[in-house]
Amino acid sequence: MQNMTGILGLCLICIMANSARCETINVADHGIIPGTDVTYSVKKLLESVKGRSGVTLLFPKGTYDFHPENALEHYRPIANHDNGLKRFGFPLFNHRDLTIDGDRSTFLFHGRMVPITVERSQRITLKNFTIDWTQSFHAEMKVVQSVPDKKRFVVEIDTKAYPYTIKNGDIRFHRYGQDDPIGTNMVFDPETRSPIYQTNQYRFNGNHTKVKGLGSGRIEFTQGIKQTPPVGSVLVAYGVHPTSRLCPAIHVTNSKDLKIENTTVHEAGGMGLIVERTENVTLDAMTVTSNDQRLVSTRADATHFIGCKGTIRLENCLFEHMLDDGVNVHGAYVKIEKNLGKRKMLCEISHFQQWGLTFGEPGDKVAIMSRVTLLPLAETTIEAVEPLNEHRFVLTLADVPETLPDEDLSLENLTWNPDLIMRNNTIRENRARSVLVTTKGKVMIENNTFASQMHGILIEGDNNKWYESGAVMDVTISNNIFDSVGFEVGKCYPLVAAPLLTAKQRIDSKRYHRNVRFTGNTVRSFNGLLVSARSVQGLVIADNVVELADKYPAVREEPAILLESCDDVTISNNKSTGFDRKLEIEASADSLQVKQENNEGFAVEK
Repeated sequence: MQNMTGILGLCLICIMANSARCETINVADHGIIPGTDVTYSVKKLLESVKGRSGVTLLFPKGTYDFHPENALEHYRPIANHDNGLKRFGFPLFNHRDLTIDGDRSTFLFHGRMVPITVERSQRITLKNFTIDWTQSFHAEMKVVQSVPDKKRFVVEIDTKAYPYTIKNGDIRFHRYGQDDPIGTNMVFDPETRSPIYQTNQYRFNGNHTKVKGLGSGRIEFTQGIKQTPPVGSVLVAYGVHPTSRLCPAIHVTNSKDLKIENTTVHEAGGMGLIVERTENVTLDAMTVTSNDQRLVSTRADATHFIGCKGTIRLENCLFEHMLDDGVNVHGAYVKIEKNLGKRKMLCEISHFQQWGLTFGEPGDKVAIMSRVTLLPLAETTIEAVEPLNEHRFVLTLADVPETLPDEDLSLENLTWNPDLIMRNNTIRENRARSVLVTTKGKVMIENNTFASQMHGILIEGDNNKWYESGAVMDVTISNNIFDSVGFEVGKCYPLVAAPLLTAKQRIDSKRYHRNVRFTGNTVRSFNGLLVSARSVQGLVIADNVVELADKYPAVREEPAILLESCDDVTISNNKSTGFDRKLEIEASADSLQVKQENNEGFAVEK
């Protein structure tokens, strides 16, 4: 009866919207039922509805199994992942007006697969289902013995959940046909379900560590250990490139008007959601969290958006327990390797995990950038693109200045910069940051709760490491709660707005970021930090409250507000409570027009 009511409701909505057709297909009528491998049947059903408008594929509640043996396979580059042959659970290529409704089902994957791939599609809705795998892409090991003076510790591991082999002092975890070393590792606290306080002190290089099996799922670690983790904590090992980021849960490229509603991701061998060159994305009540058997959820970010436009909207979402960031929105700088003349530029995609990225297409507006100052030198338009391989391509530009500086140059796409709206979300208990945002669109981040291991919000941009562009122009961060962010310890602020510079790069008199407002936020803090900013023109820090919190040991680190090369700054009506000192405000000599007033509990700089 409940399903029938939902079907009638869907049809009524379609009629009211004057849709040409409204069709709900119960997948059980096509042999897609829980308890069997449905991979091939789902592929055939998707092919059969291609070209039809207003179709909903309804999966009656259950657990649907997807195996790689009968999955469609393509070679596929995926931004911020490891490229290669990918097999798909839901290959949504060139679809229109299609809804996948899971009716609270679980889609369970049994191998190295990308569960959902959306390519060159419009008006796709994904809702009411959970994505999980039978086996995790990481290993979790409980510390049962710790001998700090001997740099030795012993863990206990579920050998069924995390099968492994030890040979000649080396451990290999068996995951879907590949044997992974320890690689990157981190210690989690099972009580807080987050990285342990000051977790970096417990990291070690697996190549330098000796591993010995003690029987009954117990393993001893010796050699190369800087600091042994405490008994009861959980060591998480998640491998190395190029095999540790192979399988995001949802991958979207070159599409438009995507909606994800009431959808949960428990696990992924990469990101929960990675979106490339897509216009308009709405996430409503999307959840990324670990299941009951694991502490950790995704291998990488919960959500990541690169080179998009339109509006990215996240509301009522929960992202927790990831091994990387909650949300990352940015573009890409690409190197100009050589000016070929005749308005042609030989370009190289700069970061190895962006190889294969669609940087631009004819008609896109681009900026020629200095890689010394990170500032634009000229603007022009792409007339033609000649792909050479995953790494390089040749652009024909509408016009190129007769003279360009004799220095390293790059390009930034100015057309593909989305607006970002984030409201009523929670991002917590994860490694790294809550939000990274570098887009020239309008950004509104309000009424969220952030509780991540590193910075709360990072507004960066860099042209030499990750090559994530670009400078922001209009950012409002208002009425959020920052709950003990930065428990990694060490210069981790609720807000950092600063380009990442190398020793060969420099700040110019013209500022990189513009118009950043940090207002009305509540910061529950053990370290008294608020905002760190560099090369920002037009910065407002107002009406924020910083409260001493006791979740972690109180520490005194950097100034609460740290300004470097910032102009037109207003710091007003902020308040700190519970600290045994006044919180410091520090501004560099080249920060101009800095106005401070009525900041209770702050030391006013003279």
